[in-house]
Amino acid sequence: MSNPYQEALGATLIERTRRERIVLVGVTLGGHNDDETEEGLDELSLLIDTAGADEAARVTQRREVPDSAWYIGKGKVDELHEVCLAVDADTVVFDNELTPAQQFNLEKRLGRTALDRTAVILDIFAQNAHTLEGKAQVELAMLRYRLPRLRRGARGGLSQQGGGIGTRGPGETRLEVDRRRIMGRITKLETDLKGLRQTRLLQRKSRHRSGLASVVIVGYTNAGKSTLLNALTHAGVLVEDRLFATLDPTTRRLSLSGGEPVLLTDTVGFVRALPHGLIEAFKSTLEIAAEADMLVHVVDASAVHPTQQVTAVREVLSEINADQVPEFIVFNKCDVLADFGASLVANNPGSVAISATQRLGFDIFLRTLADRMRSITTVTELFIPYDRGDVLASVHREGEVVLKEQSDEGTLVRVRLSDASAGRLRQFATGRTTDNIGAL
Repeated sequence: MSNPYQEALGATLIERTRRERIVLVGVTLGGHNDDETEEGLDELSLLIDTAGADEAARVTQRREVPDSAWYIGKGKVDELHEVCLAVDADTVVFDNELTPAQQFNLEKRLGRTALDRTAVILDIFAQNAHTLEGKAQVELAMLRYRLPRLRRGARGGLSQQGGGIGTRGPGETRLEVDRRRIMGRITKLETDLKGLRQTRLLQRKSRHRSGLASVVIVGYTNAGKSTLLNALTHAGVLVEDRLFATLDPTTRRLSLSGGEPVLLTDTVGFVRALPHGLIEAFKSTLEIAAEADMLVHVVDASAVHPTQQVTAVREVLSEINADQVPEFIVFNKCDVLADFGASLVANNPGSVAISATQRLGFDIFLRTLADRMRSITTVTELFIPYDRGDVLASVHREGEVVLKEQSDEGTLVRVRLSDASAGRLRQFATGRTTDNIGAL
């Protein structure tokens, strides 16, 4: 990890000097079944691979409620210890969220690092954050995660696995120093992010003044959001077949099938049980979804359970107050399972199937998106004098002209415009609203 992270956090959550061997642990709690646990571990295995480690073994258990001290039962802890020795594991990772006390107890008994799903996702985000804002957001989430996990007498200051439990004096003093350092760093990051947020707000206001409607691409991680943006706009965004390859939003201009332009934005992918701390840290980035005119929800049609991914995305959208924005579902990767993609579309009226890599289904996608955007725009009638050719040019640039008539004094146009554009252009032309079809 690069220098502001190293100074504030010490070692990364998962060392990447070599491929670590990881034992995965899943617990089936009351109200859930073993299949759900296995699916969760399958996804955790992908997360582990993305973080730079390898799955060495799996341990599962059924419990009605987690054990307050170990999360799993004490007998299962002994079994887990034996498995770690047998496969020479460096770390154990729980698919469930551990409390600081549970994590400490497990590490003491197992003699190796114990992490949870949240720690792995934070580690991946730390690897993939590239912009100043993205790095600050990830570091803030990591510090908030680590603060309650500081231990008295821990070797290496901020290292996660401690030693010398029960000691007094220098170890305890170092703990307080570390705690103050983290609290100070958190305060600074929060201040810095407020400034960056103001810059982002100014950029959004500038885009809003342009009068162009905002379309934001959302979806589960690795569903193909960045691939779709690149295919539509030649944005050149990084595309890799791994989780959370893209963290920073990218906005490009796109012309729809009727010629009307929109601003199309790619966002960070979501995942099941996305850590709340990350959502909080990335709220200023994710707000763009809540302020959008339309959400293009990209779903991986080749996933084992695409509907569960849809549910996970909608849960995050609800948490960031974006669940009221009109949603357009797009099933991607239909070239992998064409028949299944067709059945998904049949079961989700209004959705379409595409392949972003093969550019299949783009015509119907763009037509449908244009129709959906027209349904949430206003048709305005404007009379533009001939000496205001700049206004007529703005009308063509920012909307879709559906009628145009010439007279001795000027040009009469009927045009589909966003509310912002309609309000601004009426200042320079005589206009009235002739049709206003509300949002779906």
